[in-house]
Amino acid sequence: MMNNRCGDMAQAFFGVLLLLIFFNGCASPEQRQVKRSREHAFIAYWPPPAGSQGLRLAVKDNIDMQGRVTSAGSEYIAKSSAPAARDAPCLALARERNVQIVGKTNLTEFAITVSGKNSFFGTPKSRLDGRNKVIPGGSSSGSAMSVATDMADVATGTDTGGSIRVPAACCGVYGLKTTFGLVSTKGVFPISPKHLDTVGPMARNISDLAQGMDLLQRGFASRYKEAVADKPLAHHITIGRLYLDGTDPEIDQAIDAELAAKHFKVIRLNKSFQAKWKQAEEDGKVVALADTWQNDQKYANQKGVSLVTKLVIMSGELDYKGDYKEALKRKAAWQRELRQVFKQVDFIAVPTLQGLPPKLPFWGSDVVFEWRVFDMQNTVGVNFAGNPALAVPIAMPAKGKTIPVTSLQLVGPRLSEAELLNAGRLIEKKL
Repeated sequence: MMNNRCGDMAQAFFGVLLLLIFFNGCASPEQRQVKRSREHAFIAYWPPPAGSQGLRLAVKDNIDMQGRVTSAGSEYIAKSSAPAARDAPCLALARERNVQIVGKTNLTEFAITVSGKNSFFGTPKSRLDGRNKVIPGGSSSGSAMSVATDMADVATGTDTGGSIRVPAACCGVYGLKTTFGLVSTKGVFPISPKHLDTVGPMARNISDLAQGMDLLQRGFASRYKEAVADKPLAHHITIGRLYLDGTDPEIDQAIDAELAAKHFKVIRLNKSFQAKWKQAEEDGKVVALADTWQNDQKYANQKGVSLVTKLVIMSGELDYKGDYKEALKRKAAWQRELRQVFKQVDFIAVPTLQGLPPKLPFWGSDVVFEWRVFDMQNTVGVNFAGNPALAVPIAMPAKGKTIPVTSLQLVGPRLSEAELLNAGRLIEKKL
């Protein structure tokens, strides 16, 4: 898909790109004047009181918070929008419990690109390689970095096609994409609210992730406790292992070694399911891009919106006028296929990314680089189905790799968030 799509986009938008560069320039004076926040993880940061021992929550800045402008990572919106009149409903439990909110986190503009780059607010740099040179992943880049750098215990992210799991993979943390519709997306900047958008937690460990989920779904803590009691050991859990063409062999080896070491029961999923997974990935990408265009096309000509963002938005028009309706027609069949698989296994295991996170290019990013990262992720088909999925950091083989950690994605049946976190707990557990 990558080569064909990139080629089509290059031909379709080369002229538009030249015009945008001519009229808008690559970086405005305002962009260069933005004050750098610590690690660029936050757009606004409010340190907790000295000696505070409470849970520290960071909130992605595409989620409304009363009295604060919801920037959605955009210069244009940050400068032109009024503060939110009320909190998004997904913050209700955090407010009810007086959780310490430590800031609004950075993200890619409008949450629609995947490298984690933000030319206005600054781009977080993942510490995964020890040199701060690899991408943080998007769109929830700041949320991932806020927990990876211990500036928050839990961060709220959003996930339309992988925007929680991809930055979790790039920053070496845990991220939970929730079942579609489980957590309200009202008051969240829309990309695909009718089909793909979800809200979920990110954290450095499963215990904090469970606390984060308990802030999004009332009663989750007791559900998680029941899941742990029901299947306390890994050999009680059956994993359907999915292998995908194009994956770095060492990532597959790392996942297989981890599942074997923790004593899960593993069943290899067949080629037929692999083909259906691939089709769902393609369909999910079509829907994500077409819905981006439907919801955000009004920003495509606004000064202060980045060139890459404009091109991605406009590319969605091709998908909307092309395969969009046919892709949506295949959604029900894909959901049925997953239900059949989950009659045989508890979860599906697949790499979150097909390769290790790449370095951000010297020039920052462009639409071709964004597409390269988009095609690395194995996440969009899960959003297309509406199922939950957990990104879990695991060790790479110790063979001189510059990046010692990769990410295992566990996909579960609908509403299996508690069971997914229990499986994550068993992977996290030291033997």
